[in-house]
Amino acid sequence: MRIRLILQRWVFGLVLCCLAGTAVAQDLRLVTVTRTPFSLVQGGVETGFSLDLWAAIAAELDLEYSVARVDSFRDMLEAVETGEADIAAANISVTADRELTMDFSQPIFAAGLRVMVPFEQNRSSFWSAIWNRDFFLAAVLAFGLLFGGGLLMWWLERDGGQEYFHGDMREKAFPSFWWALNLVVNGGFEERVPRSVLGRIFATLLVVSSLFVVSIFVANITAAMTVNAIQSSVQSVNDLYGKRVGTTGGSTAASFLDGRGLGYRAFDNVDTLLAAFEDGEIEAVVFDAPILSYYLTTNGAGKGQLVGSVFLSENYGFALQSESPLREAINRVLLRLREDGTYDQLLEKWFGSNARL
Repeated sequence: MRIRLILQRWVFGLVLCCLAGTAVAQDLRLVTVTRTPFSLVQGGVETGFSLDLWAAIAAELDLEYSVARVDSFRDMLEAVETGEADIAAANISVTADRELTMDFSQPIFAAGLRVMVPFEQNRSSFWSAIWNRDFFLAAVLAFGLLFGGGLLMWWLERDGGQEYFHGDMREKAFPSFWWALNLVVNGGFEERVPRSVLGRIFATLLVVSSLFVVSIFVANITAAMTVNAIQSSVQSVNDLYGKRVGTTGGSTAASFLDGRGLGYRAFDNVDTLLAAFEDGEIEAVVFDAPILSYYLTTNGAGKGQLVGSVFLSENYGFALQSESPLREAINRVLLRLREDGTYDQLLEKWFGSNARL
């Protein structure tokens, strides 16, 4: 049994040596695209979670490689598909469609999509419902009717009626308005009961009608708040219909939005997508959860917030040419790096407490 195990290890080592020798001779070509924190240039050094993980794998396999950085995700994948590159590393989702034209390593990161909205978008809708033109006009109309009703009561009671209303209009304008306001709000003003027949009839009509007026007024405010909340608040992907949504073209997020019939603006890269979000050109971003989370803890702090939960769970992997001889060796080393703690150290380095999304 021991002899068999030693023989297996010897054969595996021989295969790795052959692969490494081929890679050295051909200079293994790795292609990537800037996707912070998975792939970026920092201080002139190619780094990021995916590139650091690949560097650890290459060191284990004694592989020499060069890095080419392209402008778009499509260009990166096409480089692998056409044979211009041997491997691609970034936040590459493993999908059935991509599996038709290339191979993938074992998953290197469990992720998914999420929605990001402006930080202040989901504030209470109360003030946004109050401070609008319709509410202002309704309030002016209500106070106008109360003021007019108070003056009418003054006119009916000024001569021989309730002493509260005795006096000229300039003197009794506000007391009359106050009487009407108390009558509508409190349902009565018992110590200031009208004494004239017309005054009592008018006061009775005012009390009865106020029940309907107040009810309608409150109902309109409630309806405005509800509609405002529905129209402005985004709590999940289901609230994105009718919104200005953005993502990157050719991404799994774009495919998801296409499948849901959700209109969106496609950007060439993440930088332009986030710049449009910061400038208010789009109301929501649908993209990879770990990238959005990293953005909000660094350059985007205070500019946005994640809403809802992760959806369309997916795994990232290294993309390889179809039937690549490196695939098995890479997968074996990936397992070893998970077992010896190297993988967890890289997770902690780049994601901290947000490593497990």
